[in-house]
Amino acid sequence: MAGDADRDLDVVLFGASGFVGRLTAEHLAAHAPAGTRIALAGRSPERLAAVARDLGPRAADWPLVVADASDEASLRRLAESTHVVVSTVGPYLRHGLPLVQACARAGTHYADLTGEVLFVRRSIDAADEAARASGARIVHSCGFDSVPSDLAVLLAHEWAQAHDAGPLASATLDVLSARGGFSGGTVDSLRLQLDTARRDEAARRLVRDPYALSPDRAAEPDLGPQRDAFRPHRRAATGDWVAPFVMASYNTRVVRRSNALLGHAYGPRLRYAEVMAFSGRTAALTAGAVTGVLAGLTGLLAVGPVRPLLDRLLPAPGTGPSERTRRTGHFRLRVDARTESGRRATVTVAAQGDPGYAATAVMLGQSALALAVDGDRLPARAGVLTPATGIGTVLADRLRDRGFTLDVEDPGVR
Repeated sequence: MAGDADRDLDVVLFGASGFVGRLTAEHLAAHAPAGTRIALAGRSPERLAAVARDLGPRAADWPLVVADASDEASLRRLAESTHVVVSTVGPYLRHGLPLVQACARAGTHYADLTGEVLFVRRSIDAADEAARASGARIVHSCGFDSVPSDLAVLLAHEWAQAHDAGPLASATLDVLSARGGFSGGTVDSLRLQLDTARRDEAARRLVRDPYALSPDRAAEPDLGPQRDAFRPHRRAATGDWVAPFVMASYNTRVVRRSNALLGHAYGPRLRYAEVMAFSGRTAALTAGAVTGVLAGLTGLLAVGPVRPLLDRLLPAPGTGPSERTRRTGHFRLRVDARTESGRRATVTVAAQGDPGYAATAVMLGQSALALAVDGDRLPARAGVLTPATGIGTVLADRLRDRGFTLDVEDPGVR
């Protein structure tokens, strides 16, 4: 059991009264090992108390910690009180950096749900050195952004190593099926990143850079160009149709950072992409429709005059999908990986529950518990990390125990 005498707490959940925060608190209350010292943190003691009451006897002894994302002194005290901070307070680009810096300085492990390229790049630049010095693991993107992607490629790499198949040459993630909703917080994060990129040319270039989250490019090998899918197209090898995946422009950067932090162990010239895959007679129409909806939403959010109307139609911050949507949702992803020697592996990642909320609360909660109680089994690494490099296969094992599918198959050479 983690929990040394030098810290009062094992896990503090910051933003516990928010939409995803409540779901994560429920998961921790149900699945944290006996004796885990957990606290709920946020701006409002009244709202935190309401969350604790809703959790019932399981959280009766959890302390309530008042802290504000704009109050650096309160964040410093929070970070110094615990072994792990879990943050659901977004948009992270607006609110997240002071807490990351506080954890990095205090040697406190940290996990969040961000899918914001600009925020993570700022976190790397501002906190990586301090986190390495203090031993803190700053692990971004511990939800649907980007645990399935990051762990799937890690598992493919480990399979290739175990079978002496050589480095990975390519890997493509197909979204085979997904059902769920989205929250006002997700929309708010997307809106803020679009606004920042529109105003700032450097931010715009960074968002478009396929290696935006990788370490110093000058010290890396020539990795060659990488392109996200922007148009629907038919794959000659399989006959199915693919469309852009809304999270690909973030997840791909996370996987490339993992590869770089591991010394390009996956493969020095690994080509990685993510798409939505469709088959059947209506596949071409569906791929086209999905592409159109994605392009339309992004375009409308970037247009000032229509923003007020769109804001009235989209979920407000603090709201999210219904309990029924969260319960009946699901996702199923498959990574098709090929090695330089011609071997092939497929990794399937699937779970029941709305991907961005029910399943994400499990992924974030288990990431926090891994950081708190599995220290001896985690990768010997500190700094601003990814799920694959900061927690690794320990997280895959934990998610399997919670009903997730993370399977590797060997279809042979193709």
